[in-house]
Amino acid sequence: MAKSLEQIVTELADREAIRELPLLYCDCVWRGDVEGLVNLFTEDGTFTQLGRRAENSTTGRANLLKTYREGLTSLSPRPYIHNHVVELKDATHASGRCYVELRTAANNMEWIGTGFYHDEYVKAGDQWKFQSRRFTATRFDDPGKKS
Repeated sequence: MAKSLEQIVTELADREAIRELPLLYCDCVWRGDVEGLVNLFTEDGTFTQLGRRAENSTTGRANLLKTYREGLTSLSPRPYIHNHVVELKDATHASGRCYVELRTAANNMEWIGTGFYHDEYVKAGDQWKFQSRRFTATRFDDPGKKS
C-alpha cells in the first residue's frame, strides 16, 4: 500500500530531526555546553564508550552531566560527524549509525582518533532524543604521547 503524503512528510520531518541530533551533540561538545548536550538524551538515556580494553556506561542525566563535565575538559575534543544512516522503526523509535573523527583543541587540533556511534532514538513528546549512544573507538591516540 502506498504511503500518503502526510506519512511521507512525517517520516521526512522525523529523519531530519534525528539527523540533527548528532550535529547538535557535536556543536555542544565544541561549545562546551554540557547541559545542552545532556538534554539531547532522554531522562534515563545511556552513553557507552567501547574501547579495546574496557566498556564504560553512564545512565541518567545527572550521571551524564558528571561524566561529560569530566571528559570534555580533559581533551577539549573537536568531533567531526560523517555518514549518518537512520532506520525508522515506528513512529516513536529509530536507530542509526554515524562515523566520527576526533581532534583536540588542546594540542593545535591534532588528530586523536576515529570511531563510530550506534544510536537508539526515541520520540519524547514532539522531540527526538538519544535513548542510548554507543561509541566504539576504532583508533584513539593519547594526544600527549608522540609516536
